[in-house]
Amino acid sequence: MAYDEELAERIRDLLGPALPDVVQKKMFGGLAFLVGGHLAVAASGRGGLLSRVDPKDSDRLIDGELVVPMVMGGRERSGWLHVATELVATDEVLEQWIQRSLRFVRTLPPK
Repeated sequence: MAYDEELAERIRDLLGPALPDVVQKKMFGGLAFLVGGHLAVAASGRGGLLSRVDPKDSDRLIDGELVVPMVMGGRERSGWLHVATELVATDEVLEQWIQRSLRFVRTLPPK
């Protein structure tokens, strides 16, 4: 499945001109948005949003249905969440996920 181009456009719009350091890159079958060399969010190649969050917040955010851990290589990745398309259907909710991810990746040293 190709990534959702409409979702990618919405992410782009919500990131806006305030973040000139955002780099877009095709990764994992999706379109990733990187800040300081770190993936913050992505329009996932399997649909929905990939969101990077503080690992200590992961358990609180996971609901087992619309928000699940990202699995890569058969392993769950701590701090990486897959958010279902229907959950980020409004810009208000998508913005919350984007901001949560940006807050976390800004704490990481630049690559």
